[in-house]
Amino acid sequence: MLQYHDEITRISGNVVTVRAGGVGYEELAVISGPGRSSLAQVIRLEAEHVSLQVFAGTQGASNGDRVRFLGHPMHANFGDELFGRAFDGAGRPRDGRPEIRAKQVELGSPPVNPIKRRQPDKMIHTGIPMIDVFNSLVESQKLPIFSVPGEPYNELLARVGMQAKADVIILGGMGLRHDDYLKFRATFEAGAALGRTIMFVHTAADPVVECLLVPDLALAVAEQYALADKRVLVLLTDMTAFADALKEIAVTMEQIPSNRGYPGDLYTQLARRYEKAVDLDGAGSITVLACTTMPGDDVTHPVPDNTGYITEGQFYLRNGWIEPFGSLSRLKQQVNGQTRDDHRSIMDACIQLYALCRESREKRDMGFEMTPWDKKLLKYGELFEGRIMDLAVNIPLFDALDACWRMLADCFDPAETGIRRDVIDKHWPKAGI
Repeated sequence: MLQYHDEITRISGNVVTVRAGGVGYEELAVISGPGRSSLAQVIRLEAEHVSLQVFAGTQGASNGDRVRFLGHPMHANFGDELFGRAFDGAGRPRDGRPEIRAKQVELGSPPVNPIKRRQPDKMIHTGIPMIDVFNSLVESQKLPIFSVPGEPYNELLARVGMQAKADVIILGGMGLRHDDYLKFRATFEAGAALGRTIMFVHTAADPVVECLLVPDLALAVAEQYALADKRVLVLLTDMTAFADALKEIAVTMEQIPSNRGYPGDLYTQLARRYEKAVDLDGAGSITVLACTTMPGDDVTHPVPDNTGYITEGQFYLRNGWIEPFGSLSRLKQQVNGQTRDDHRSIMDACIQLYALCRESREKRDMGFEMTPWDKKLLKYGELFEGRIMDLAVNIPLFDALDACWRMLADCFDPAETGIRRDVIDKHWPKAGI
């Protein structure tokens, strides 16, 4: 039964407080006044006082407005009609096309019981050597991209989404500029991936509460497709914008702030979303790849700091490429032994030699004399950055491994690579090849 209340006691920012009873947390409501109505969501319950975050803001609202509670939390539409469509953080169409009437699924369901989870053991091929060769992305993994504003992290996310062999791609954009949203759409369309893509996009001009709903909408739909035996890839950007929205609402609600003003439950809020990544026993999977921007490139900032405790590694995107040092996929050992027998040997040797190259560069920059070994390492470093680290490189995994072998042969003798003799004998490039 619908409930109506008109005892509004406070309007603060975009939050309205009304005296009511029998209301549930995160329940939806409609606030109506002369000639207007706004959707709102319950964000706090304190005795008989109910605080609601108003989606469209409280401009024009008054104590004489009427609140009608809908008796249910936010729902997401689910169905194949969503493919190729873009929606805002309230589930409304953003692409100018008609609204969708489909099956409704609740947001915020609990994570999957561990008994129903499979051990991750399937690699997701991206065509990006710095991921496929050195930090393989694994199906059902939750992995963030740590970066700073200005780096091409959205382009990287879009490329992974376009090239990964996933049945369903779901984009959750938070605080995006409109041109970023258009770039995602154009990339998926150019890669013929738009037909299996669903987008939930919150822009900086949209209400802050919609920013909080975007990952929940994306993950609720992803969960339904995973239960239908689909491999789902969820792309979230930017989780720092999500955390900032949490902070803004916490300030409005006068909650006691924690580290740098963020709410004390920041870890829990992030974990609730990331832990949706799962490989379901007897069904599909959800893989979560999310961008987290670091203000001031500070990895100790509360958002990346908490994220690192939740996720299974991270990619560091700096200077337009994925850093080989600091980037880590904790699940790569689950899959890179199943790809090709030289994968692990190449991975270890290339990174070790690149680390030595950086030491030689420091010696060179400090004016020390370069030995023949240093010169080999310097040549190798230039080739490694151009042929492997450059994000413009787009080749399958086996071609990337072959490229690494050719690069090693161009710079070193076989014994200088540190690779086992039996692997060298099988894979070292022959003269003229």
